[in-house]
Amino acid sequence: MASSLFINTVHVCFESVLAMDNAGMVVMFESLVDTGLKGFLGCPAVIHESALLEFFANGSVRDGLVVSTVNGVTVEISEQLFAETFELPVEGLIDLSEIPKDLVFDARSFVSLYGEPAGSFDAITQEKFLMMAAITCGVRINWNRLLFNIFKDKVTPGSRQAKGYAIKISLLLENVPNLELGESSEFPSDMAIFDFCVTFWPK
Repeated sequence: MASSLFINTVHVCFESVLAMDNAGMVVMFESLVDTGLKGFLGCPAVIHESALLEFFANGSVRDGLVVSTVNGVTVEISEQLFAETFELPVEGLIDLSEIPKDLVFDARSFVSLYGEPAGSFDAITQEKFLMMAAITCGVRINWNRLLFNIFKDKVTPGSRQAKGYAIKISLLLENVPNLELGESSEFPSDMAIFDFCVTFWPK
């Protein structure tokens, strides 16, 4: 299985993590549900590897659409289809840099408390940190626009973005009419987030 497809791919088994005997962690995962990310992070974990490889090989962005050809069938994914598939919020901030600075400061202080120097974030880590700050502090984010833009970067030829989104793209491809996807496999369980993956967290 192509490992590049799983870089930056996150899948959460919400049924498992929300039943943990760890109130702090349950609250954290409930915040993901509250922000509207459950459909994106917890969608069915099925992989169509050969179709994914062909999707990325032929993928590009045209007029705001992610387009590709898989098994001779044209695939077009719009921002609206992306939102409907994963039930993502479509209102709120689009630029993470607009998150109120006092909330960012509070989040940085929290991270530093757990041993990560507050000034050590590179550009990529900074983006992920701001996402975490938005979720933790309940900032209203247009997650659909934000995640769809990342998706477009992933399929843009020559992009330095890791492929990823394997589970999400597989689900999108399953909904394309007349597209034969061939064999499928489940997302590797050792890469998914279950209750046993986070039991180290302090209660």
